[in-house]
Amino acid sequence: MSRLSKRRKGLMTDKPLTLGGLFAAFWPQISVTWAMTLIEVGLFALIPLLIGFAIDGLLSGKFTAFYQLGGVLVALILIGTLRRVYDTRVYGFMRVELGKALVRRAGDMPVSRLNARLNMGREPVDFLETEAPESVTSLIRATAAIVILAGFHPTLALAALGALVTTLAIYALTHRRFFRLNAAFNTQTEKQVGVLEARSQPRLGAHLLGLRKSEVRISDTEGLVYGLIFLVLLGMQMFNLWFATQEIAITAGRVFSIVTYSWDFVESALVLPMTLQSFSRLSEITARINQMESTL
Repeated sequence: MSRLSKRRKGLMTDKPLTLGGLFAAFWPQISVTWAMTLIEVGLFALIPLLIGFAIDGLLSGKFTAFYQLGGVLVALILIGTLRRVYDTRVYGFMRVELGKALVRRAGDMPVSRLNARLNMGREPVDFLETEAPESVTSLIRATAAIVILAGFHPTLALAALGALVTTLAIYALTHRRFFRLNAAFNTQTEKQVGVLEARSQPRLGAHLLGLRKSEVRISDTEGLVYGLIFLVLLGMQMFNLWFATQEIAITAGRVFSIVTYSWDFVESALVLPMTLQSFSRLSEITARINQMESTL
């Protein structure tokens, strides 16, 4: 197939409607936005350390670290703005191409189910635009925090690493439940247009109640997982604060850096299980929308 004819038919032609298929079709655009994301993450990772250096420098009448901090903040603003402007255009185009490919493969699928899957089909792109960069950002920030904390004292890094392992273990125990709950919710969603076309109040009420029950089960599971993970991470934060002030003889600026990097680790580690939960939902959705090829 020529490049021109392939473009007319769509960039997702002959590619699975999955994250891998999207990468294969749009890897140049994705590479650019991810390069900017990594630069942005690297600049973010430097800020707490530079703030600590700036505090110590200003207290001793030296301004070098203060100016370095200002330069990093300006660069961060420029890169962050440029990436968001670029992302909006790239991922918007990807949603269009994925939607076109999804409809082409629908065959004789009922409109009610196709409508639901067309909406679901936006989620792989949403994941690439939002959750995937956030997860990579969080992973890099968490790794940077562990490395920098190790530079202050190995015990601080071991506490953070232990909290991270516990966090991932908690999510692993609930992955299958998230998958089942999302499958039930998506199955109910596919029935919505048909229910509306029937114009039956009892049937509509039963449908909306089914959606509500699925949402409540998902939310309850998320709440339990979040609470357990937050408990583990806050315990790490309190330990590092105690250890930094009681067991290490360092300056106020470095204590600030330790506390800030510990909290940065907490924020980063909280994003990872939420991203993995989104991935569980996405796994169910991509399996569902790719089943349409069998209807041709």
